[in-house]
Amino acid sequence: MRNDMEIKGRLKWYLRWPIILNIIVGVMTLGVTVIDHKAGALMGVFFLVHLIFSVVVSFYSKPAIMEELINFGLQYGQVQKKLLHELEVPYGVLDATGKLMWENEALSKLIGNLAVRKNILSVFPSLDLQKVLGMEEKCYLEIVHEDRVYRTEFCRMHVEDFAEHNDLVGFDHPENLLIAMFMFDETDIRRYIRENQEQKLVAGIIFIDNFEEAMNSTEEVRRSLLAALIERKITKYMQSYDAIITKVEKDRYTFVVNHKHMSAIQSSRFSILDEVREINIGNEMSVTLCIGVGMNAISYGQSYTWAQNAIDLALGRGGDQAVVKAGDKISYYGGKTKQVEKGTRVKARVKAHALKQIILGKDQVIIMGHKIGDVDSFGSAIGVYRAAKSLNKPAHIVINEITTSVRPIINNFKNNPDYEPDMFLKSSEAAAIMNMETALVVVDVNRPSYTEGPELLNRTKTVVILDHHRQSSESIESPVLSYIEPYASSACEMVAEILQYITDGVKLRPIEADAMFAGLMIDTNNFSSKTGVRTFEAAAFLKKSGADITRVHLAFRDSMEIYRARAEAVRHAEMDNNMAYASCPAEGLESPTIVGAQVANELLNITGIKASFVFTRVKETIYVSARSMEGEDGINVQLVMERIGGGGHSTIAGAQLQNMTEAQGMDLVKRTIAKMQKEGAI
Repeated sequence: MRNDMEIKGRLKWYLRWPIILNIIVGVMTLGVTVIDHKAGALMGVFFLVHLIFSVVVSFYSKPAIMEELINFGLQYGQVQKKLLHELEVPYGVLDATGKLMWENEALSKLIGNLAVRKNILSVFPSLDLQKVLGMEEKCYLEIVHEDRVYRTEFCRMHVEDFAEHNDLVGFDHPENLLIAMFMFDETDIRRYIRENQEQKLVAGIIFIDNFEEAMNSTEEVRRSLLAALIERKITKYMQSYDAIITKVEKDRYTFVVNHKHMSAIQSSRFSILDEVREINIGNEMSVTLCIGVGMNAISYGQSYTWAQNAIDLALGRGGDQAVVKAGDKISYYGGKTKQVEKGTRVKARVKAHALKQIILGKDQVIIMGHKIGDVDSFGSAIGVYRAAKSLNKPAHIVINEITTSVRPIINNFKNNPDYEPDMFLKSSEAAAIMNMETALVVVDVNRPSYTEGPELLNRTKTVVILDHHRQSSESIESPVLSYIEPYASSACEMVAEILQYITDGVKLRPIEADAMFAGLMIDTNNFSSKTGVRTFEAAAFLKKSGADITRVHLAFRDSMEIYRARAEAVRHAEMDNNMAYASCPAEGLESPTIVGAQVANELLNITGIKASFVFTRVKETIYVSARSMEGEDGINVQLVMERIGGGGHSTIAGAQLQNMTEAQGMDLVKRTIAKMQKEGAI
């Protein structure tokens, strides 16, 4: 073994000092000889004696030095080995195949001595050995053993690395690879973290979203009893989870509950929603709640702020549901019932006044709807355009692509001397003229990615939202005015109400009234779905303003190609558990998504069909049109579409799917519905 060893580092140079000294003495001898030959001869004798002595000492002392070094290394190694062996952290060494070659006392107590020379999988069967063997330098894995959790560090060790960094001794033939394994017991600390998390207080808000309407539907002598029953139900439910709850207003409660109870509350899908809805003491209208909860916040103040955001989102989605906000993650529960039309127009009047003040305070107004604009989006934009012009403000409508559904209406405005040539702009053109003194009004959409020009939202701080779609987790940030009413049949209905209150002098022109009436008619499927009293009141206002029903119907007659596409889709439709599924052909159609929506409406006319789902492929995107019957006979398709990344209304919704075929999209929807029915979500 000694023959395979060599001196390295500083010690190597120290042992070479006799050779160096002999060289120096030899040079000195030559120098003296040049000056004086006798003195040089004497120096040469001394040099020769020194040289012989150095050679003899070096030859006989090197083995002794090497032996002393080996003894020191062994003693030093024994000390290190003892310290490592008695280390309280379980430590072991594996070979390149995963066999346990050595273990310290702590690891031996943990797994037993019998594990030595056996594969580590025999001790920890769940260990991902392939990941360990394939790691680059280090990896961390979790190992559960005898109800204890260990964070285990695996580290590659190359023996040549020891040889390279060893300053004393080098080896000619080191081993290839070893793996060091350290196990850190984190059972207790994880338990402490979990217990600390469970003890955190979670803030929540409960709001009775139809309190006034429910009270007005109840006999006066029973109203106090109804209010007491609601309060008792809410208080009892929250106290069953050891929550502290207080009533801050007649229709508003706040509560705090330990985090550990939230899993049970979420598992029950906030059953208090159903319990309160089932209260019936003669009230014609069921009582519905909105619940907002803020979880996993860094402070109680932030938790309450998140709860407020959640309750706003629940109200914006139509009420009768719970929303849990945990940072960027938002979960929805409930929302099964149909939104009830509000009998009062106070909110519309307030929003109209606010919109008026915003428009008057800005230099110009830009209006935009959603991508692949439809008649409702265009009609509501026309209504806002007229409101801005009535207030003597320049206004423009953003339209990037004119679809077949919009073309019959928009042609009435193009090349019309009553309207400016720049009435319609593309999003790039609108961006060029926008500034901080521009009011941006977004109609018929509240998701930034769905708008005609998402980049326009960052060009001004004055953004207004007018929409009838339920909000989702993706929403336009910090609008100065947000008027979202999911009960409304259409955006045109909402704008028609606003026009009646924004100023006394708003007069719609006949073609403008036609555009808004068309949006109202199309979104309600000829007034057969999502219609209420205020829907017909809006239609009456538009009729008085000059809307011609016959002219609107004639403008929206379909071509033979569209009829054939619809017939083909209906003919090949599949029926499954009272659901209809169909693929709509897109070839030869200018606006296949519109045709897909029409097919979805047609399928609902079939006896026994509760909901319909139509899949239309446009380029690389699958557009899903979902429709359902109102009332108990249908399902909430909006909840289904949200699960796959879409949204909409309870009876009219849609989604866009990427990187899949129509058949795969159909299978995805079927599996989603089956899962939600099993969960009781729909």
